[in-house]
Amino acid sequence: MGFTIYPAIDILNGKCVRLIQGDYEQGTVYGDSPFEMAKRFVDEGADWIHLVDLDGAKEGKRVNHEHVIRIAKELAVNVQVGGGIRTEQDVEDYFQNGVDRVILGSAAISNRPFVEAMLRKYGEKIAIGIDAKDGYVSIEGWLQTSEQKAVDLAKALVEKGAKTFIFTDIATDGMLSGPNVEATLRLAQETNANVIASGGVASVGDLKKLSLLETEGVCGAIVGKALYTKKVQLKEAMVEVTQR
Repeated sequence: MGFTIYPAIDILNGKCVRLIQGDYEQGTVYGDSPFEMAKRFVDEGADWIHLVDLDGAKEGKRVNHEHVIRIAKELAVNVQVGGGIRTEQDVEDYFQNGVDRVILGSAAISNRPFVEAMLRKYGEKIAIGIDAKDGYVSIEGWLQTSEQKAVDLAKALVEKGAKTFIFTDIATDGMLSGPNVEATLRLAQETNANVIASGGVASVGDLKKLSLLETEGVCGAIVGKALYTKKVQLKEAMVEVTQR
């Protein structure tokens, strides 16, 4: 599969923002146009863009889908999106409009039959977003913590056809403190699935450390705040990771 760097664009009120540990009250706006931000990343060599509809995640329905669809249709880049996707119509609409991968998160807890049906129908085009706090899955835009252990949920979904997980350690997200490498690796090893690391990446060194685990199933990393604060330069990072 190869190790992929996913520049992240989180959309809140139609703007590009970054939250700290998923706290909607602690957001920084980094751009007024998600499309222009995505175009910048594409110009710097991005193969994929990771999009999150933060309003959608909070409200339980898609809110910023028009921004997502514009990026998917008008830019030569692969797009994966999560946030507020609760129905088959939501999933189909994204795929019909150029999105390459749909991320289902809270629904994996709140509506398991729906998630299993989407895995049966779309296979590898569905990724499962697992956001964890102290090992337990958080849901509804990280506003609630469930009683489900992240590893147990992932194992159950692998049995239903899940191939790719996006694993976020909420404690590290937006903190630029380094990713939770151990938890990410554990999830990959225990599921034998592809795991994309999310949260905490602060340097090219963090990306190189994760990329060395590619043979264990860690197939990529999502980078957000580090790109916006220029702690990581996308072009440089992509070169470094491919030359490891």
